[in-house]
Amino acid sequence: MDAKEIDQKREPGQEEEAKPADQAAEAPSPGPEPQQLKIPTEMPLLPVRDVVVFPFMILPLFVGRETSVAAVNEALGKDRMILLVAQREMAEEDPNPEGIYRAGTVSMIMRMLKLPDGRVKILAQGLARARIMEYKTQKAPYSVKIELVEEPHLEMNLEIEALMRNVRETLEKIIQMGKAIPEDLIKVLETIQDPGRFADLVAANIGLAVKDGQELLELTSPLERLRKVNEFAHKELEVIEMQFKIQSQAREEMNKTQKEYYLREQLRQIQQELGDVDEKAAEIEELREKIAKAKMPQEALEEANKQLKKLEMMHQEAIEASQVRSYLEWLVELPWSVSTKDKLDLKKAKKNLDDDHYDLDKVKERILEYLAVRKLNKDMKGPILCFVGPPGVGKTSLGRSIAKAMGRSFIRMSLGGIRDEAEIRGHRRTYVGALPGRIIQGIKTAGSNNPVFMLDEIDKLGMDFRGDPSAALLEVLDPEQNNSFRDHYINMPFDLSKVMFITTANLADPIPSALRDRMEFLELPGYILEEKVHIARQYLIPKQLKENGISGKNIEFKDETIQTVIGGYTLEAGLRNLEREIGNICRKVARAVAEGRKKKIAIDSESVSKYLGVPRFLDEEELDKDEVGVATGLAWTASGGEILMVEASVTNGARSLVLTGHLGDVMRESAQAAVSYAKKRLKDFDIAENFFDKHEAHIHVPAGAIPKDGPSAGVTMGTALVSAVSGQPVRRDVAMTGEITLRGRVLPIGGLKEKSLAALRHNITNLIVPDRNKKDLEDIPKELRDKINFTFAKTMDDVLNAALVGGVPGKKNKNKGRGKAPAGKARAKTAVAKTGIRKKKARLSHGKVVHA
Repeated sequence: MDAKEIDQKREPGQEEEAKPADQAAEAPSPGPEPQQLKIPTEMPLLPVRDVVVFPFMILPLFVGRETSVAAVNEALGKDRMILLVAQREMAEEDPNPEGIYRAGTVSMIMRMLKLPDGRVKILAQGLARARIMEYKTQKAPYSVKIELVEEPHLEMNLEIEALMRNVRETLEKIIQMGKAIPEDLIKVLETIQDPGRFADLVAANIGLAVKDGQELLELTSPLERLRKVNEFAHKELEVIEMQFKIQSQAREEMNKTQKEYYLREQLRQIQQELGDVDEKAAEIEELREKIAKAKMPQEALEEANKQLKKLEMMHQEAIEASQVRSYLEWLVELPWSVSTKDKLDLKKAKKNLDDDHYDLDKVKERILEYLAVRKLNKDMKGPILCFVGPPGVGKTSLGRSIAKAMGRSFIRMSLGGIRDEAEIRGHRRTYVGALPGRIIQGIKTAGSNNPVFMLDEIDKLGMDFRGDPSAALLEVLDPEQNNSFRDHYINMPFDLSKVMFITTANLADPIPSALRDRMEFLELPGYILEEKVHIARQYLIPKQLKENGISGKNIEFKDETIQTVIGGYTLEAGLRNLEREIGNICRKVARAVAEGRKKKIAIDSESVSKYLGVPRFLDEEELDKDEVGVATGLAWTASGGEILMVEASVTNGARSLVLTGHLGDVMRESAQAAVSYAKKRLKDFDIAENFFDKHEAHIHVPAGAIPKDGPSAGVTMGTALVSAVSGQPVRRDVAMTGEITLRGRVLPIGGLKEKSLAALRHNITNLIVPDRNKKDLEDIPKELRDKINFTFAKTMDDVLNAALVGGVPGKKNKNKGRGKAPAGKARAKTAVAKTGIRKKKARLSHGKVVHA
């Protein structure tokens, strides 16, 4: 890189360099006069940046570009002469001829030194002005043809003498103001009578911009150059005077502040003598009392007293004083030793939990177990519970109910979208506006060191360049470590072991494994129809009546009305949309009451559409009849279970498998396994074994814009494909789930309860599930099991026998009926069937379908 050399130090072990540019004013110049040298008309060109070289100027240059080093070497190989020309743009690395000025200075390389990093350091002396006439080479390093610029000779006259004297006086003032210009420059200028050389010497030392320096270099008239230099010198003097004025004002402001400080101190002493209140002393005393009452640990107490002494010595309005004051306020307001007393009456706690939430027996049982252990062991550490379930099932409200049942404060902190580690651990006090993290802020808000602390949406944590919040939570959510949690702002260990942390998540998979290992997971599955009706009757309707200013005297909901709203207007595992639709009805009734209606309004199934409009979810046409090549599968999503219609067809064509419907890699592999199984079963259906050599199989899962993945659609794909090949229709009242292997075995799946709920919502009561999922029947409520006929399949033969109309020739299914209602009990129809409304799978667009 070419740049003007500023450093005057010698390189280690090298000879001393020549004087730099700011000492080039000495006369006579070390090199020969231009008139004594024969300057050639053709020479190498060296573009320089950030400096304009004038005749008789001596300056060192660092040469770093390869093309520039080559130009220097070429000049050294000839007569040591080179043309130094400024480039127009300093940042341009390889300037072309258009990027280089036309006028420059012929210079002689007086000395050259190679540096260890490959660069070259040269000492050059300007000889004469020159103008580029022609570029001999079109690529760097450039060789140019030049023409020397002849300057007219001027005799000394009054104007020239006055200009030269004016410039010298201006330079003297500039030096007096502190400008870094050699003091010997004035003495040298007094000996120079040539106005052109006088102007060049001044221009080389007052630090002009490249544009202004180039303008001076291109002026051939010495008188014009002298006038221009005089103008630039006056401008530089005005800039320095303004700079000096600004510095003086700053010093005056500083002196004013010091004066105010002394006056305030004197005023404080006078007030003390008169017996007036000293605000600072009163504040210090108040903080001292708060520190004594806070009952901090010894380490925190010592730090608080240390900071209090520091505050006592500071001026009250100093910036650092406000930072220390804020830190002390946080220390004294934290509940170091303040705890709420737990309500350990188990019967009363159970009643409170039952009053606030319906069902959720496993979660309630776990809370009662905690209270029982707490009653027997006062020093137990708080558990880290994680409620996992789809949106709207009551995870967040359950945390509030737990705090109420235990008699503790409740703090909720949403983790959704947090990407900054400082949100958890806080900022260090060195930063302006620093604060503790949200954990310590929540503890302070709670006013006790043992609240119920809910970390909501822990699966939505993010990370970026500001840190990983999930890593910062590792210490918070570890019962073995959180007894000495250190916030960056407080920088003192705070005991979090008494806090009962509860986290919530829609999915457990996105939670980092290290964090997942520290938590105890409790699943909250979706609600069945009867549960939703009960919850709406007991909780949602009274809440909406109160919020909308009406009562049971104004409106009446019947059970079939609630079932109609659930079946036709909501499609969810939770209750948020149901509550929203009930609120919608209540608002319309509230308007009628406000307009003067006094008669009670009864909402029945037929009048629901009057308030909520046309039902959003209609019948599935695929379920109306048994079809060939169409099988009903069951899927799991973050918002509950869904059904999937899997279609298969076989056409004449090349030997291949076509998969459509936005399927993931795992689902594609399941389809390939299904095809391999179908090929082995061709002879059971009296089909030629080379059938697939001449036919193309196509498997499609509708709703192609929705991503789908997972292995549990394997048996559904296999059934649809075998149906398409054999021509046997699949029973419309059967849904299935399970992973298929090449040998035809059926492997277990997850989410059986959610999938069973999805089947019931669509009036399907015959389910084919893997035999190894029998254990999961315990998670399904008895009223739900009574409505479903489960067929437990070990192999695909069991699936085909139960799913195909007529079954597999020569095979008999022995597993059908296991897990269904007791013998003699008629198959129950769901309340959804009573309303005549079934749900549509368009809602799948709200989440990725996962079959495992």
